[in-house]
Amino acid sequence: MGGVELTRIFASIAAAGALAFAVVGAAEAAPRGAPDSFADLAERLTPAVVNISSAQRVNGGRTSGELEPLQRKFGRPAVSLGSGFIIDPSGIVVTNNHVIDNADEITVTLNDGRDFKATVRGRDRETDLAVLQLDGGSTRFPSVKFGELDRARVGDWVIAIGNPFGLGGSVTVGIVSARNRDIQSGQYDDFIQTDAAINRGNSGGPLFDLDGNVVGVNTAIYSQTGGSVGVGFSVPADLAQTVVEQLLEFGETRRGWLGVSIDDLTPELAASLGLRNSEGALVTVVRPNSPASDAGVAANDIIVEFNRHPVSTVRDLTRAVADTTIGSRVQMIVMRDNKRVSLNVTVDRRETRLLAANPAAPLPANAARGSGLTLQEPTEEIKQAYGLPRNVEGVVVTAVDPDSPAAIVLQPGDIILEIGWERITRPSAAVDKLGKLRNLSSGPVQIYVQRGDLLFYESLRP
Repeated sequence: MGGVELTRIFASIAAAGALAFAVVGAAEAAPRGAPDSFADLAERLTPAVVNISSAQRVNGGRTSGELEPLQRKFGRPAVSLGSGFIIDPSGIVVTNNHVIDNADEITVTLNDGRDFKATVRGRDRETDLAVLQLDGGSTRFPSVKFGELDRARVGDWVIAIGNPFGLGGSVTVGIVSARNRDIQSGQYDDFIQTDAAINRGNSGGPLFDLDGNVVGVNTAIYSQTGGSVGVGFSVPADLAQTVVEQLLEFGETRRGWLGVSIDDLTPELAASLGLRNSEGALVTVVRPNSPASDAGVAANDIIVEFNRHPVSTVRDLTRAVADTTIGSRVQMIVMRDNKRVSLNVTVDRRETRLLAANPAAPLPANAARGSGLTLQEPTEEIKQAYGLPRNVEGVVVTAVDPDSPAAIVLQPGDIILEIGWERITRPSAAVDKLGKLRNLSSGPVQIYVQRGDLLFYESLRP
């Protein structure tokens, strides 16, 4: 990324600042004037935006950051500050998962200074969202609502209210700079980009439109310094609302699963296949005993439509499948030998089929478990189960803990070839190396992965 690092931030945000255009006649566009002031809107919305302090008790172990010597000396909790917003008068708060990750205590402070303890209702590492419940008894809290993302156009004003650097309710404004951004933080990337100032402490805060609806949850920035340079990213409202509803109903996400490995169709590959365009998701591997294999999907099929949603890229398919109700039977259109083929597929649940990992289950022979991964040698049985090539080397991922950082980058059937530039051939050696790196607090490690016919590097936090 040209030396520019992706910096996660802790707290809320603010946005707005540019021109929204309305079409006049057939070709002319007239700029919409800026509001005289954002004061009335900020005054109405600020009471529903909260500051979040999450504490982790230090029991003689290593902590990180500037507070570390003081924490070790006095046994004080490690504290992170972030933002959030209340979406229901009963005290339901939305924030980023990284704001409260591994917290033993969570305190939420309202704009009027009142403090409330909070418990976690559910969390989703893949979209970095979490839902909290305030312990307020019969207290009725001020709240805001999610809006319709389709109304947030590039160039529209946005406003964010948050807790940068722990300063408390701060308002910033900007515009929607771009939509559908992929910042390579996970397979559900679909961020709103905004030039509203986002700094440390802003994570988890709301991005509002001028009607006072939440159009995004502020999550990350591009920055060389750790401070705002006008390139911030928010989880869009439609994705956030879907995740929040699932977390409130089930305490976890329930995403659809198809059972294929896919890749974007490049123009060069499309030309070699005699296709007129490069739209669609190319199937590289079909998992045995999966919904895709049961439906008749084959390697080299190009998925162009799923459940009436057009598929132009891998992200289109990933989102469409994830949002499909578990157990539903839907139509899928694939291109096969330059012909459109209609298939019917019954969607399974990703969390149970893809990320099943029971820490209490006995390990198979020649297997090891650690860092949220269950790893096995590529035996003939494993090769057949995951459709792996006969000459495969390395260690095979057979299960992933959905609550681990590994779930963001790895899936069952992946083959880990290298960890930190070291060739890996035994599961126990992989687990030992990841454990040592974790104990050293060395940060993410580079791993070399084979997925079907694809070879790629990923960063894994051990």
